[in-house]
Amino acid sequence: MNTTFKLMFAVALMVSSTMSFAQGEMTISDNPQALLAPPADVALADSSWKTGGTVGLNLSQVHLENWASGGQSSVSASGLVNLFANYSKGKGTWDNTLDIAYGLLRQGQNGVVLKTDDRIDFASKYGHKATEHWYYSGLLNFRTQFAPGYNLLDGVPDKSNVISDFLSPAYMLASLGMDYKPNDKFTAFLSPTTYKMTVVMDSALSAVGAFGVDPGTNVRSEIGGYVRMAYNTNLVENVGLMTRIDLFSNYLNNPGNIDVNWEVLISMKVNKFMSATISTQLLYDDDVTLQKKDPIVEDDVVIDSGRGPGVQFKEVLAIGFSYKF
Repeated sequence: MNTTFKLMFAVALMVSSTMSFAQGEMTISDNPQALLAPPADVALADSSWKTGGTVGLNLSQVHLENWASGGQSSVSASGLVNLFANYSKGKGTWDNTLDIAYGLLRQGQNGVVLKTDDRIDFASKYGHKATEHWYYSGLLNFRTQFAPGYNLLDGVPDKSNVISDFLSPAYMLASLGMDYKPNDKFTAFLSPTTYKMTVVMDSALSAVGAFGVDPGTNVRSEIGGYVRMAYNTNLVENVGLMTRIDLFSNYLNNPGNIDVNWEVLISMKVNKFMSATISTQLLYDDDVTLQKKDPIVEDDVVIDSGRGPGVQFKEVLAIGFSYKF
């Protein structure tokens, strides 16, 4: 847990520093009166930085007592923070995003607590203009989670069977390529040279080779090609669509088995502080094995473990407080 707080502090400090720098660029005077009525000979504020974000909190509660139709009482809460700090001046661009999400569900009389969301995703991309719509670009991306995830036993988390944790896994990606930006809504980053590192720091998960690392090791390195495409637009008034897909192919090991991370977010604004969101995430990683069916055992010998790679899918509908700045 101490490690988690250290990372949260480091990320917060990094974002705070970026935001402070952006604000420093945009301030023309420390005197508030000068901001309200700048002299004619003072240049206007530098608009090279664009910063902002969204903070959201969603709560739900169900209480059942002597309910003939059945069911379970539950309480759930989830929070999200999306921040961005983008710089554009001359031929240079620098885009930074930080997405954080965490959610818990408490259900039943026995108070079983389940994790419903857990994500840390930081990306930084620098580009230098080559032509009207193309940029020479470099991208860094880091993804992990805050808290442990457990295997379920009869619907209850088995605390003795950890299947993920902070930095287990963590994905770090460094990429060089070209970025296509025909407008403010769409971008496509194409890289023939990408380094991807998978980190598994939990000793038990490392020992069994979880998430594709060699058993007993903490790091798996891959070299391959990478594509990231993103699209952001307003479908109608107060309804926005944001989607992003990441594709990675390992040149040295089964290049035809492409890793996929596809996210879609539809946001509907009710008023200044209330909103509804629908988000989905589809994952495929050939190095991640899932329990797809019950194992087949004959005479105490495992004939088929029932494990293998597969498509992972998550959908979240949230209605609650949201503030955009």
